[in-house]
Amino acid sequence: MPPKKKQAVGPVEVAASAPSSKPPPQKNPEPQAEAPVPAADPAKLKRTKTKVVVKEEPDVVKQDDTFSALLEPFYAGKSMTDPINTAKDKWNLLPAFLKVKGLVKQHIDSFNFFVEHEIKDIVKANKRVGSDVDGSFFLEYTDIRVGLPERLEYDDRRPQNEITPNECRLRDMTYAAPIRVDVRYVRGKQIISRKDIAIGRLPIMLRSSKCRLAGKNDREMAHMNECALDPGGYFIVNGTEKVILVQEQLSKNRVIVETDVKKGIVSASVTSSTHERKSKSYVLMKKERIYLQHNILQEPVPIVIVLKALGIQSDHEMLLLVAGTDNIYQDEFSVNFEESTKLGVFSQHQALEYIGTRVKMGARGKTQGAPQRRNHIGDALEALANIIITHVPVNGLDFRPKALYICFMVRRVLMAMHDPKLVDDRDYVGNKRLELAGQLLSLLFEDLFKKFNADLKMNIDKVLKKPNRTMQFDAYNHLQSHGNYITLGMSRAISTGNWNVKRFKMDRAGVTHVLSRLSYISALGMMTRISSQFEKTRKVSGPRALQPSQFGMLCPSDTPEGEACGLVKNLALMTHITTNDDEEPVKKLVFVLGAEDIVSMSGKEIYEEGAYVVFVNGTPLALTRQPKVFLNSFRKFRRMGRVSEFVSIYINHHTNAVHIATDEGRICRPLIVVEDQKSKVTKRYLEFLRKGTMDFDDFLYRGLVEYVDVNEENDSNIALYENEINETTTHLEIEPFTILGAVAGLIPYPHHNQSPRNTYQCAMGKQAIGAIAYNQFNRIDTLLYLMVYPQQPMVKTRTIELIKYDKLPAGQNATVAVMSYSGYDIEDALVLNKASCDRGFGRCQVLRKHSTQLRKYPNRSQDRLADRQMDEKNPRMPVAKHMILGPDGLAMVGEQVNSGQVFLNKETPLNTTSTGIGSDYGTNEHKPAPMTYRTTDFAYIDKVMVSQTESESMLIKVQTRQTRRPELGDKFSSRHGQKGVVGIIVQQEDMPFADSGVTPDIIMNPHGFPSRMTVGKMLELLSGKAGVLNGTLEYGTAFGGSNVDDMGDILIKNGFSYSGKDFLTSGITGESLPAYIFFGPIYYQKLKHMVQDKMHSRARGPRAILTRQPTEGRSREGGLRLGEMERDCLIAYGASQLLLERLMLSSDAHEVDICEVCGLMGYQGWCQTCKSTRGVTRMTMPYAAKLLVQELLSMNVLVRLKLEDEFPHPR
Repeated sequence: MPPKKKQAVGPVEVAASAPSSKPPPQKNPEPQAEAPVPAADPAKLKRTKTKVVVKEEPDVVKQDDTFSALLEPFYAGKSMTDPINTAKDKWNLLPAFLKVKGLVKQHIDSFNFFVEHEIKDIVKANKRVGSDVDGSFFLEYTDIRVGLPERLEYDDRRPQNEITPNECRLRDMTYAAPIRVDVRYVRGKQIISRKDIAIGRLPIMLRSSKCRLAGKNDREMAHMNECALDPGGYFIVNGTEKVILVQEQLSKNRVIVETDVKKGIVSASVTSSTHERKSKSYVLMKKERIYLQHNILQEPVPIVIVLKALGIQSDHEMLLLVAGTDNIYQDEFSVNFEESTKLGVFSQHQALEYIGTRVKMGARGKTQGAPQRRNHIGDALEALANIIITHVPVNGLDFRPKALYICFMVRRVLMAMHDPKLVDDRDYVGNKRLELAGQLLSLLFEDLFKKFNADLKMNIDKVLKKPNRTMQFDAYNHLQSHGNYITLGMSRAISTGNWNVKRFKMDRAGVTHVLSRLSYISALGMMTRISSQFEKTRKVSGPRALQPSQFGMLCPSDTPEGEACGLVKNLALMTHITTNDDEEPVKKLVFVLGAEDIVSMSGKEIYEEGAYVVFVNGTPLALTRQPKVFLNSFRKFRRMGRVSEFVSIYINHHTNAVHIATDEGRICRPLIVVEDQKSKVTKRYLEFLRKGTMDFDDFLYRGLVEYVDVNEENDSNIALYENEINETTTHLEIEPFTILGAVAGLIPYPHHNQSPRNTYQCAMGKQAIGAIAYNQFNRIDTLLYLMVYPQQPMVKTRTIELIKYDKLPAGQNATVAVMSYSGYDIEDALVLNKASCDRGFGRCQVLRKHSTQLRKYPNRSQDRLADRQMDEKNPRMPVAKHMILGPDGLAMVGEQVNSGQVFLNKETPLNTTSTGIGSDYGTNEHKPAPMTYRTTDFAYIDKVMVSQTESESMLIKVQTRQTRRPELGDKFSSRHGQKGVVGIIVQQEDMPFADSGVTPDIIMNPHGFPSRMTVGKMLELLSGKAGVLNGTLEYGTAFGGSNVDDMGDILIKNGFSYSGKDFLTSGITGESLPAYIFFGPIYYQKLKHMVQDKMHSRARGPRAILTRQPTEGRSREGGLRLGEMERDCLIAYGASQLLLERLMLSSDAHEVDICEVCGLMGYQGWCQTCKSTRGVTRMTMPYAAKLLVQELLSMNVLVRLKLEDEFPHPR
C-alpha cells in the first residue's frame, strides 16, 4: 500500500513561506518525483509528513500562516486532483458537518435560540404592567436585547470594557451580559419611551452568538488567552465552569398508551405543556368502563359525560367519532352509555353541572373577599377549556378540536385493549425529548421576569397610593431599583444546579455540573452527556437496556458502569438536537397539499378505509386519503428548503396516522438522500466540497443530505454502504463509524473488541492525563494534571482527527512486549523499563490552586498581608516556617514548599464591628490567619496571581507544582479497557531485547488477552509497528481502518514477521528466549490515580476532640478502622486480647473512678453521690462509653455500672 502523496507542512513558523518555496501538490504531475524531504532520515520523514490541508486556490485565499490552517477540515491528505471515489470519500461530509456544527452544537444552538427568539416571546407575552390604583397608568416593554459580555465596573472608557472568558476564570467573576429593554410608560399626562434600560445580567454560554469568542479565528483567540480547540457550550459563574447537562424527558403533547397488567387498566396519558401551565390527563379503561382522569377532578369522570359536556350531543355521533363503523369497537364502547343514563345526564347542561361539582378549585375558593364560588357550569367550562389537555386550544368556546382529541385517545385505548402490540414503549428514543440549556434557561427566565414585573407593580402601587405626592412619579427609577433580582436568580440556578420554577412545580437538583477538566476528552465527553430522570437506586432494566432505536443517535459504548449504567448516555458523533420551529407555515402547507380540515368531518369519514389523519405535534389537524403522495410531496418541499430541515414527517400504519413534528428536543442526524437507486451525493459535489465552494448547509438546501429523526428513521430504508443500495433504499449512511460518540471514537479497531471492554475504555479515557487546552498554562484550576511529553497515537481513527484529539493528546506510544517476566506482572501488573522513565515516559505534572480573598469589613478595617516573622537567635533570617515568604508576605515563585510552611501570610482584624466613633472604639490589632501547605510531599510555587474580584476585594491565587515520574502502583491503561498498575520498574540491562537492539518500555502479561478478547489491541500493535516502519500514521477506525493483510505485507517487506512477533534475547542470562514474542508499539494512557495521592498509614496521630478516638480519613492523618465485620472475624478466631487492644487500648482507653455502691462515676477516689471514698475503684473503659453514660445522664436516664471482681474470692 504506497503512501498517499502529501504536502509537507513544517512547524508553524515555516508555514508562511511554504507555498513559495515548494510547489503545491496540484502543480506536480509526476508521481513522487521530488520528495519534499530527503528520505534518508526516516525519523524526520515521519515527522514532516503531517496531514495537509487543501484550501481553495492558494493565491485566492489570504495567506493564513496561522495555526488555524490545521483546524480547517482536511480530507486525509488528498490533493484536489486526486481521483474521488464516492463510496470511500463520502466521509468528507463529516469534517464539513463538524465545521458547521461543532461538537457541542446542540448546546450552542439551543442557547442562541433562547437569546434571539424565545426571550423576545416571553417579554411579548408579559409585556404590560398596569396598576390597580391608577387606571390610566401603564408600562409596556417594546423590545428586549441581550448585549455582549462586559465588566460590571462600567465607566466611560468604552473600549476597555470587553471582558474575556479567561479573565472571568482568573478573577472568579461571572461571564455575563446585560439584558436591555425598551419601554413605553405614562409619566404625568404624557407617554414616554426610553431605550436600553438594563434589567439584569444573563450568564453567557461560551462560543454562542453573544459570546466574545464567536466567529474569531485562532489568532484572535490566542490574543484573548483562549484555546481554539475548546468546545465551548458551558457557562462561567463565579470563576467555575458549569455545564447544563442535557436532560432526557418523555415527550410532551403526545399520547402514550400503557397497560397495567396487575390492575387490569389500559390508559392513554398525555402531558400537556403550554407557556401557561403543564398538566397530565389520562383516559383510562377500568372494568370495561372508560373514564377521564385529571388532578383537578376529584374523581374520574365517565367519558360519555365529558364528551357530552364538550358539545357532542347525540349518542350516535359520539359512537361514530370514537369507533367509526367498526362493530367490535362499537360494542366495546357502547357499554359506557349506561353510565351517563344511570346518573341521569342527558344534555350538555347537565354534563357541565355534573363535572362542575367535581372540580377542585383549590385555594381560589378559600381566599377571603373573593366572590364565593361561581356556578358549577362556569367552573366546568373553565376546567375543560384551560386546564384539561391544555395544548389543544379552545377559541371562543369551540370545543370541537378538544372533543376530537379525546375521542382519539379513547380510540387508542380501545385499540390497545384489542391488540396488546399497540401499547407504546416509554423507552423508545422517538418518545423521548432532550431538554437543553436554552429550554431550561427560558423556563427560569420567564419565572424570574414574571416575579420582576409583579414586584415592579407592587412598588408602583405603593407610590401611587400616597395621596399627596411631592414629585412627579417616574417608573424608570423603580425599574432600576431592584434590577438585581434576575441576575441573582440566573446565577444562583446555574451555580447550585437547583432549578425551581413555581408555576410548573418543577424542582430539580443537579441540573448543572462543574466541567471536568481532567483531559480534553473528559471535557468533550461531559458536553455530550445526557442525564436521565430515573432514580438510580431502582433496579429497573427497561430504561437501562440498549434500545435498537439508539442506532446512530446515542453512543452504544459510552455509559458508566455501576448504578448509573444505561441511565447516563452520550450523544453519537453526528447527532443534532432540534430547536422549536413555527408550526403555522407547516399547517398551511398541509392544507396546500390537499388535506381536508378534520373539524368538519364526521366519525364515519375519519375512520374510513384508507383515510389517514394528519397530526401536527400530536394534535389532529387534517385528513388525507393519499398518505404516500402527501408524504412524498411534503418531503420534496423540505428538501427544497421551503420548510425547515428539522421538521420530520412519518406514517404510522397501525393507527392510520401521518405525524408531523416541529417541536424542540428531538434527536436527529444527517443522512444522504437516495433516489432511483443512486446516492445524490456524487463525485461532482464532493469536489466542490473539497475546493470549499460548497459547505454542509449547501448540501442540505440542494436536498442531497437531510436530517432524519428517530421516528422518520423508522420509516426509512437505510443502506450502510453504497454497494448495498437496492430499489427500496431511501437513504444512505454517511459513515457507519458515526454511531459511536466522541469518546468511544478514540478506540482503534473497536469492532474487534468484546463490547464491555469498549465501555471500560470510555470511562478510563476521561481519566487519562494529557494536554487540556492550549491555554493550560494561563489557567489556574483547582487541580490540573498535565503530561510532560504527550504524543499523538500511532494508530489513529477518523474520529480522533475530527475531534482534534491528535492536537491535544493524552498518552504516549510505548513499545510493548507481551510476555511473562519476573512474576511481578501477575493480575494485569505492568513491568516498566527504568530507562524509559528516565527519558520521560509517563512523567506528569500536578498543579494545585490555593486561593484566598482579602475582605473589607463594614467598619473600614480589612485583611492584610504581613511580613515574615524573624528568628530571635538570628534576626536576619526568618523563622523556619516563613522561609519561603518574600517581604510582601507572599511566597516567592520557584521556591520549594514543604509540609507546614506558610506560603501566604494573611492577617485578619480582631474586631470587625466597632465603628470607632466616641466610646465605641475597637483595637487596631490583627490576628494571624496564614495559609499553610498541608500535603506531605513537597511542591514548588509555580505562579502567584494578585487581582481583584467584582466586589473590589483583593484576590490572591497561588499555584503549586509537582513533577511526578511513574512509580510502583501508578495506574496505566491502553485504549482497550486493559488497565494495570506498575508492578516493578526494571533496569534497562535486565530487560529482554530484540536483535535490532530495541528494549520494550512496558512488558505486559499475556494472560490479559484470552479471557478479555481484546483483539483490537493486537491489531493496534500490528498497525502501529507497520506504521513505524513505513513512516505513516495508520488508521484503526471502527468498521474500517487499515487492513491487517496490508500491515502484514509492510512488516514482511521490512524484514519482520507478518504476525508482529520478534526474536528476543533475555537481558538477564543472555540466552535467546525459547518463543517468539509479540512486540510493537501500543498507545498507553497514564490515568490520574497515582499511589502518591492514595498511600496512607498511621502509627500515632491526631484524635477527635469529642470522642477522643483517632480521626478519620487520609487528609486528617486518620486511623485505620477495624469495622464491625473485621470485629466478627476476630470474635470467630477467639482472639479476645487482640480485640480488646484494637477496640479500646489503641483507640480511646480512659481511666475512670467508679463507685461500687451506687454504680455512678466519681473523681479522685471520691464518690459525690455517696459522699464517701469507700468502694471507689479505678477502671479502664473506652472514652466513648464514658461519654455515652454522661450524655444519657444529661437526658435524665440513670445508668448504673455494676462491677464484679475479675478474679472473685472463693467462697
